[in-house]
Amino acid sequence: MIGKSIDKLKVGDSDEFSKTVSESDIYLFAGVTGDLNPAHINEEYAKNTFFKGRIAHGFLISAFISTVIGTKLPGPGSIYREQQLRFLAPARIGDTITARVEIRDIDIEKNKITMTTSCFNQDEIMVVDGKAVIHPPKAP
Repeated sequence: MIGKSIDKLKVGDSDEFSKTVSESDIYLFAGVTGDLNPAHINEEYAKNTFFKGRIAHGFLISAFISTVIGTKLPGPGSIYREQQLRFLAPARIGDTITARVEIRDIDIEKNKITMTTSCFNQDEIMVVDGKAVIHPPKAP
């Protein structure tokens, strides 16, 4: 399966992916990355932090953006070139996070699109805001 080539995309196209963050997601991410910051994995420690409890890794949450880009829009075969992120609010165990992407600019000559990227929790609070530059797959 191949994603949408640049000739099949238009400004304003969007898609999303949602997932409820579990405790095991946080432990697995910590294990894979080596990021064992106690703000993510130790409730006793995290209770005494600014967030008053454990929070999910920001890069775990922002990776949901990659899921949209790599599986939906533009989809399989896309090449991630650049991502800018701002972490605006914490995501916690049990939060349902929705990653959204929207095409803002298309450069046909360079086979490049620019997208706004964001993640929201179940209360529609934006937890991550950003911008991505992507090379969609070439037309077959």
